[in-house]
Amino acid sequence: MRLLDQDPQGGSMRVQIETDDDVWHLFNVIETGDILTASTTRRDEKATDKLRAERAEKKRMTLSVRAENIEFSDSELRLRVLGTITGGPQDIGQHHTLTFEVGESLTITKEKWRETQIERLRKAVFESKRPMVVFVSLDQDDATIAVLRQFGLKEVATIRSMRSGKQYQEKETSSGYHDEILSKLSPLVEEGMPLVLLGPGFEKELLAESGKRVMPNIFSKVHVHHTGQSGMPGVNELMKKGMGASVLRESRVAVEMESVERLMEEIGKDGLATYGPRYVEDAAKAGAVETLLILDSLIREKDHDIVVRDTESQKGNVIIVSERHDAGRQLAALGGIAAILRYRT
Repeated sequence: MRLLDQDPQGGSMRVQIETDDDVWHLFNVIETGDILTASTTRRDEKATDKLRAERAEKKRMTLSVRAENIEFSDSELRLRVLGTITGGPQDIGQHHTLTFEVGESLTITKEKWRETQIERLRKAVFESKRPMVVFVSLDQDDATIAVLRQFGLKEVATIRSMRSGKQYQEKETSSGYHDEILSKLSPLVEEGMPLVLLGPGFEKELLAESGKRVMPNIFSKVHVHHTGQSGMPGVNELMKKGMGASVLRESRVAVEMESVERLMEEIGKDGLATYGPRYVEDAAKAGAVETLLILDSLIREKDHDIVVRDTESQKGNVIIVSERHDAGRQLAALGGIAAILRYRT
């Protein structure tokens, strides 16, 4: 994401969407009542003949829309905002839908910007410079390809080796299995992008050898890790137990998952942790919060600037956790807000 113009005191921020993850960040920043100004297309509704108006050609124009309904599609990686037109060359007061994806720019105007919203945009600018990570979690039977984005893990493909019985030719089948995996990776992995191979057994090492031979540019930053499971459970296992590669340790989702895992461990042993709005707010006021964990959907629904400010004023760490991965679902079950403590309150 790129911040083109910043005036939060005046109520507006203009941003450029540069990555798929930026769309997710905007979904968590935009709320009902905000006015969004962007270039869009709309038919000329001035024609008196209704049939002619419906068939009129869409024209490019700049409109301002007051948001009423905000939708994020993680399959299309697109944000749709439906609202009432408040500014533009035509149709003031009528409804219009703005659609945002990579390459679009927009101005967001709010009556008041929360500190957490401004910080989220600034972090998005920083995070967009970090490489995306692609996982291949496999054993001799199946391979799962997943992509790590800032809003969570997404499974993108499953490949089966088709090995069965005692009659298959291991060398030929292995080659075909690896070739299919490599064909799926080719459009996903750019040169220099971290690629993580994981799973039980030796299939991951064999794939690494094949990849380095056939696609050396894609496999230039390959990391190989052993896990007890393959598939998505294996990816989650790797991220929870320390992530291995430094690029994973630095990623937003990995930090979220590792922090929630630590929280659950403290809760499990009745240690230095608390959860629920009342208890977390009391701990933050007392300066006892080492790490504050808040679900992103909770941030969208309510202003939590006070508890965030109380935590940060005492040198505590604040982590906003995505609702779209396992760690987020665990935090949601605790009410969406929790804290790892320095000491009991």
